[in-house]
Amino acid sequence: MTTPTDDQRSPWPAPEVPQVGLRGRFTSEVMAGGAVVERADDELVGGFRGGAGVAVIVALFAMLGFFSIWWLVFAVGLLVSVFLHELGHFATARWTGMKATQFFIGFGPRVWSFRRGETEYGVRALPLGAFVRIVGMNMMDDVEPSEEGRAYRSKSYPRRLLVISAGSIMHMVIALVLLSGVYTLSGQSVLGDGAEVRAVSEGLPAEVGGVLPGDVILSVGGVEVIEGAPLGEAIVSHSPGDSVDVVVDRDGALLSLPVTLGSYELVGGPDDVAFLGVSSSPLVDVVKRSWWSSPVYATSSMVSSVGDSVVGVLRVLNPVNVLSHLSGESDDLATRPTTLVGITSVSDDVGEVAGLAGVLELLALLNVFVGVFNMFPLLPLDGGHALVATYERARERGGRRYHADVEKLMPLTMAVVTVLLFLFVSGLYLDIVRPVG
Repeated sequence: MTTPTDDQRSPWPAPEVPQVGLRGRFTSEVMAGGAVVERADDELVGGFRGGAGVAVIVALFAMLGFFSIWWLVFAVGLLVSVFLHELGHFATARWTGMKATQFFIGFGPRVWSFRRGETEYGVRALPLGAFVRIVGMNMMDDVEPSEEGRAYRSKSYPRRLLVISAGSIMHMVIALVLLSGVYTLSGQSVLGDGAEVRAVSEGLPAEVGGVLPGDVILSVGGVEVIEGAPLGEAIVSHSPGDSVDVVVDRDGALLSLPVTLGSYELVGGPDDVAFLGVSSSPLVDVVKRSWWSSPVYATSSMVSSVGDSVVGVLRVLNPVNVLSHLSGESDDLATRPTTLVGITSVSDDVGEVAGLAGVLELLALLNVFVGVFNMFPLLPLDGGHALVATYERARERGGRRYHADVEKLMPLTMAVVTVLLFLFVSGLYLDIVRPVG
């Protein structure tokens, strides 16, 4: 018995379209991830009007460069990342025989567009993302019977999964290329053993014992400070009043400084916790990698970032954390929602300290985060579409296609959209009122 091909399988019949009017169009666009209304050639936006609209958007980007060159570099990098994300969807859709009718940068009203073949390309007014319109994303999507064989829903599970995950795959490729380039040309930041002393409090145990700013503390009383571990962990492993040897690296010379630890009571803390009296930061070394080993180290960094991204998303999605930031009860950056406004402002600080390499590394890590977040199994994210495709595959019997009634998922999808909108508005408010740094 032969396995039916895509063309031989019984396709999902062109559905009746129960949704009519604005509500139907809105729900379809939410599920499809973009506009579903096609324009005739005489409705495309070109000429002077289209050119003027593009000029305005270019001018907005130029304004970023006026205020900070690093803002401009980061914004252009984001735009390229968004374009490549959608290019991943578009290229794989075309390769697998699907029909893609729109490829737009931005959302909202058309600013400029043109048609090549069966696809309309262009720019929309709000540079908040991009989308590719693939026909037949679900049973709510009205498709001409003659085009049903080229609809997303008519293709095999592996093809649907490839197309829907191609955007996140592209983000990972971008991150790999950026990190590999940075590690080869500028070097990889690696946590070293020890903690670098930034400041020493006057009259407190560290100053009395001879610790100076710029010293690298390697151990406290025999407890080593290893690979970015907080200095405080080595200190509080002892008790107030203990006499310990603080081993420091001072300009390449190892010194052992006898210090009698104080108590946190000296600065208003508990009296049973040991205290040294310095502010410090992890020791960071910059190690250049060869061109052939950089991708290996870049992959390792990305794997670590994927785990951090998953934890970060779960923390930020916790409404208790968001409300604590809005009320001013928390300033923990690990649980704070943010937007591109906040991230872009951070890019200026990163650029001033680490230059282009630092901004590119920040952009690479953001690509990892977006790639992970986009694959969370929730509609209207790509991961939600992947989950639906997987569920449909599990329900197939005897080679006959099964299609989920995604309209039943609309309440959950709208709840997800509401949460994402709440996070966006909250993050934008915090980025403006209480900017990071």
